[in-house]
Amino acid sequence: MFFASDNWAGVHPDISANLSRHAAGIATAYGDGDLDRAVYRRFSEIFERDVEVFFVATGTAANALSMASMNRIGGIALCHSEAHMNVDEFGAMGFYSGGARMAPVPGPLGRMSPQALDKAIKRYSQDLAPAGQPMAVTITQATEVGTVYTVDDINAIAEVSRRHKLPLHMDGARFANAIAATEVTPAEMTWKSGVDLISFGGTKNGCWMADAVVIFNPEVGRDLRLLRQRAGQTFSKARFISAQFEAYFTDDLWLRMARHANATAAHLAETIEDAPAGRLAWLPQANEVFAILDRAVAEKLQAAGAKFYEWGVPLGFDGHLGDNEAIYRFVASFATTTGEVDRLGALLAG
Repeated sequence: MFFASDNWAGVHPDISANLSRHAAGIATAYGDGDLDRAVYRRFSEIFERDVEVFFVATGTAANALSMASMNRIGGIALCHSEAHMNVDEFGAMGFYSGGARMAPVPGPLGRMSPQALDKAIKRYSQDLAPAGQPMAVTITQATEVGTVYTVDDINAIAEVSRRHKLPLHMDGARFANAIAATEVTPAEMTWKSGVDLISFGGTKNGCWMADAVVIFNPEVGRDLRLLRQRAGQTFSKARFISAQFEAYFTDDLWLRMARHANATAAHLAETIEDAPAGRLAWLPQANEVFAILDRAVAEKLQAAGAKFYEWGVPLGFDGHLGDNEAIYRFVASFATTTGEVDRLGALLAG
């Protein structure tokens, strides 16, 4: 019963097999091989336009280098106050950018409010140079609390960003889950809605280690190749990242895995809601489920082998917590089984 994180899951057999298939022989290094170029073209097909693709080792590197490529003197990147980049990446953006800072923007249940974004940007737009210069806006899709921005939501954020002449970045560590949840196209969720570049994650969704920065707007991220090199994120044997993405995109494997994770999360949510010992904190929209449990119940589940974490109360939470209750996060992955969910349900039922 492993619900701690989709990072705990292994690798899909098709991706593992494709790595083995490309393990032998000689291939041009540093992302210039035939396989690499084929994968770049596949990214362009998926997003329905020519894109630039830069492989990196982690989602944190993708986020931080994206921000570094848009940095200005005294740069300020605006993000949701509970965004992974703001609270979980240990200042990586400031390190990679040479001192840029994050400015938190509020919004209910993980989604930035366009009105709050506009107000936050204007704080730095009064010719007060010591306060810093806004340099970019970033949103997380799906969010840290399992909610999803609709296309209309993204367009609203993009409108504010464009009005203030700021590029818009998307942290897409769980991008596949968001696409599976909304059934819109990758193009509709990104550049057609005003997104200039995305941190595209495969690691949480069945890959060994496959993350990338994908640039839609050629006016953005011009120095990313150089920044990536300086940061030690340029893979010599890039074909092994490409091999993962080749299998990932074949026959829509990436979406099939995400749909399975989302469906399993929905089953988990129903199981928790039906149990006498638990209730949902809010409705899940992707592959993360947040439940309200008595701490004694949570300890019982964990003692029986269930892996999950306590979570802080997010902005916009309108529920009620009892004296001994807390919010707990459960994450489903491509590898989560119905049996695991049913075993958790049996424990909740007592």
